[in-house]
This record gives sequence, structure tokens and C-alpha cells, in this order.
Amino acid sequence: MRPLTLSEFYGQRHLLADGKPLQSAITRGRVHSMVFWGPPGTGKTTLARMIASTTDSHFIGLSAVMAGVKDVRAAVAEAEQHRQMNNRSTVLFLDEVHRFNKSQQDAFLPFVENGTLIFIGATTENPSFELNNALLSRARVYVLKLLEVDDLVDIIKRALMDEERGLGGSFTISDASIQLIAEAADGDARRSLNLLELSADLAEVGGISDDTVKEVASGSRRRFDKKGEYFYDQISALHKSIRGTDPDAALYWLMRMLDGGCDPLYIARRLIRVASEDIGNADPRGLQMTLNAWEAQERLGSPEGELAIAHAVIYLACAPKSNAVYTASKAAMEGARQHGSLEVPLHLRNAPTRLMKDLGYGEEYRYAHNEDEGHAAGETYFPDDMNSVKYYHPLPRGLEIRIREKLDEIEQRNQKK
Repeated sequence: MRPLTLSEFYGQRHLLADGKPLQSAITRGRVHSMVFWGPPGTGKTTLARMIASTTDSHFIGLSAVMAGVKDVRAAVAEAEQHRQMNNRSTVLFLDEVHRFNKSQQDAFLPFVENGTLIFIGATTENPSFELNNALLSRARVYVLKLLEVDDLVDIIKRALMDEERGLGGSFTISDASIQLIAEAADGDARRSLNLLELSADLAEVGGISDDTVKEVASGSRRRFDKKGEYFYDQISALHKSIRGTDPDAALYWLMRMLDGGCDPLYIARRLIRVASEDIGNADPRGLQMTLNAWEAQERLGSPEGELAIAHAVIYLACAPKSNAVYTASKAAMEGARQHGSLEVPLHLRNAPTRLMKDLGYGEEYRYAHNEDEGHAAGETYFPDDMNSVKYYHPLPRGLEIRIREKLDEIEQRNQKK
């Protein structure tokens, strides 16, 4: 059912509508090297084949999963032969291009540069991180999006009726089941056709029942590519929803990740980061809450542990926000790197031996508990060769309001000494 013409192609209207650059390039036969970046089943391979067909170019398809530099060289030789004998251009399509390392990507750059090849790469990963700058500078990146449910419904209906490439009208199916398959496919045209084919294989003669479709679609998970682009996008959305004090959005992204198969313990680990980075001392209970959720997941598993994680997510989202701990820790780290290995002042050193006492370790140290208000006013705790620095600035939110008042009081005492 792979589309052969633009009229059969569904989705990607932002690229293929009349007047759009990619549509114009295909219809006019003026193509250039390009990279298609998008989820599986959105038409990357189909567009590459369509471009080759429209421009009457020789098509060579390789997969970076299986191919190597040797295969690229063979493709170059084949392309040169077609150019010399038939005066035809060659489209080299490299699927999963992000799996090629730098040297492998460099192998075909000279032939893209001299016009031997029109390079079209396809990737599900962010080209900014996975492709060489040299390759990106020679190829335009087009972003493909998930297909809409309505597009998938049209694809399924066409496959049901197509007599040459589809089911040829030999099966009946309800509109509700078509809709369910489209929704279960989650924006992936290939998945929608696979689900339809599996439903037809399990169906009785002449009809695909709603129960069959429900059974087939029940095993479909939402899109979640562990350690890939979707993984980081969704964990980022969860983190930012909590930071933005939106418990409903945070809960949605949590469930999206769990529904997609994310390890709940990974989420619990990230929530600990959120508790310290975005809440901190404004509500120290947030950190304890996330640790409790992590322990619950480890001890109980699903679904009880996942409910505890949801509990923590909602608490963190509703808690007062402060990045004062995060900002202070970064500033202190920069200070530690800037000042190097300054020695610990003698009065702050421990003196467990007579030799160390004789050397002055611990002399003139003021034991805070013996001082008024439990505070040794005017005492210094930074290295001797470093001025005191204020890294931690509590914000006027939550418990940090009280912390700020306490530190201001201590500062006033220090200034009086």
C-alpha cells in the first residue's frame, strides 16, 4: 500500500501542500540532498522513492543498520555507471542514517558534493546530535510529523478497498473498528496497516468483528522510544509541568510515559532531581516524598508503586517552587573550581593527635553550641585566602521565607562583631 504519487500520500501537509518547498521540488524535479527526520511510519522512505521516480533518477536504498563503507562505495560505483551510460542521476537513500558513525557519514560526502549522488537520509533521532555538521551543511532537514487520526482512517479505508495492493473489499468492518485501529496506530501509517492485516488474518470469512479489532489493538502502546527523541521530550515535558505548578499536565505526561513502557524507577529518579532543583528548601518534604515513592515502587512494583509515583508528582507540582538550592550549588561549584585547592584554615581542622595539636590544628575554634543563640557570631569558615561569598539566596516562598529571616538575623549578628 505504499503511495506511488503525491495524490496517494497522506499527512505532512506542512511539507507537501501546494506551494510548499518540498512539494515544489518534487513536482518540478529539482531535488537536492535532504534529511527526513520524524517518527516511524510517517512516510520517509516513501517520499525518497517518490522523489527518485518523479525525477527519473536511479534509486539505491541502504539501511545503516546493515550497510557499511563498502556498501557506500558500491553505491557510488553504481551511480557513476548510471551517470556515464544513461545520463541519469542517482538518489541514494540511507535509512537510519544516525547509526552511521562520523567516518561512515564522511564516506559519501565527496560524491554528494560533486553531484554523483543525491543524498536522502532518514532518521528518527535529532540530526543536531546524530549527524555531522559537514553532512548537515549539504542537506536540508525536513521534519515529518505523526499522522492525524483522520489520515490513518483514510489509509485504512483505501487498503480495505484497493483490489491490487489491499484487501479488495473482501472484508466488512465497522467504522468504530476502523477508528480504533487508527487511534491504536498512534500516528504511524505502517502500524495501522499492520494492525489491519493482523485483524484480517484473525477474522472469520468476510467480516472483521469489533471483538477481533479490540483484541488486536489492546496490545498497542503509545509512542515512547527509550533513550530516543520522544523519551527526552516527554521527561522534559513532565519536569517543566511540575516546575510550572500544573499537576494535571504533569500527571498526563507521567501516564504517557508509563503507558509507553518507561521504567517507573527512572521516573522516580528524575523526580528526586526535580525535588531538589525546583522546590528545594521551599518544601523539603518534597524530597522525602519522592524517596518514599521510589521505595514503594521497588518494594511493591506495579500498579501500587506507580500510584505512589503519581502521588509524588502531584505533590511536587503543587509545592512552592524555589531554585535557590540549585543556583547556590552551581555557583559554589564554580567557586570551588575557580579558587583551586585552598587549604582548610587551621581553626577548622580536626586535631586527633598530639602532633596535630602542636601544629595548631583546631586552635581558636569557637564551638557554636557554647555561644549565645548557638551561633559563633563573626566566625569565618571560608579558606583564609578567600573572601566570604554568599551563594545561597532563599526565595520568599514556602519554608524559605523562614530560612531567609533566620539567615538575615545571623548576618546582622555577624556585622555587629
